[in-house]
Amino acid sequence: MTVPDDVVAAASRAWNWVPPNATKVETDEYLLLRMPEWFGIGLELMRLDPVRPVDVVVDEVLGHAREFGLPEVNCWVKLHNDPSLHDVFQQRGGVLDETLDVFALDLAPGAPDLGVPGSLELRWATDLDTMRDNLLVAAEVFGDSMPPEDELLAEVERAQQDAVAGSGSVVAYLDGVAVGCGGLSLVDGVARLWGGAVREDARSRGAYRAVLDARLRRGLERGATMALVKGRIQTSGPILRRAGFEVYGQERSYLVPL
Repeated sequence: MTVPDDVVAAASRAWNWVPPNATKVETDEYLLLRMPEWFGIGLELMRLDPVRPVDVVVDEVLGHAREFGLPEVNCWVKLHNDPSLHDVFQQRGGVLDETLDVFALDLAPGAPDLGVPGSLELRWATDLDTMRDNLLVAAEVFGDSMPPEDELLAEVERAQQDAVAGSGSVVAYLDGVAVGCGGLSLVDGVARLWGGAVREDARSRGAYRAVLDARLRRGLERGATMALVKGRIQTSGPILRRAGFEVYGQERSYLVPL
């Protein structure tokens, strides 16, 4: 079945990820994040809901962004934003950085058959070794660095707490080597699927499907009625479509110089 557009739009709008160590500049109109040092992108405008004229609000945000002393800020145009916002960021020198499709899947019929290869082993990252593997794969694919050891330990502690509610990250292993990972957050009946990544030399061997399958099944076990993914068009997109996900629009980010 198809999930109604307004349901997907509301769930997408409510999804704003804030890392535990991020510094927030937040008002009712925007959410600007200074990401932890080990993230590949230092500054992100995660949410923009202007009440005042959009030019005024954007310039205010850029003023706050300059206070962090970084060369650029990554500004997102979300599914619910007015399309004119693309022009606003481009007028300030913004260069398109990433385009994501917003995918949703009705989970009422159950999980799709993804044909997961039996050669892959799946482990949820609730111990130090698996968490390290999880973050190593993600860092390699997304261009981040590894966090310090004390942050790894903190991640494990948070993961153990999240596991009680069913949320967490799962890692795929091939011949004992971590090759893929992906995260799951359960919020108000929505299985938010994030951070899906597979090492380049292990692609086309079923790792993404295995990670996707594990997260969908855990979401169903915990009562999720819809899965939501913001996926890269050329990598995860084709797999998600084959799994039955439908596209509801796109989100784009612009690197705006400071």
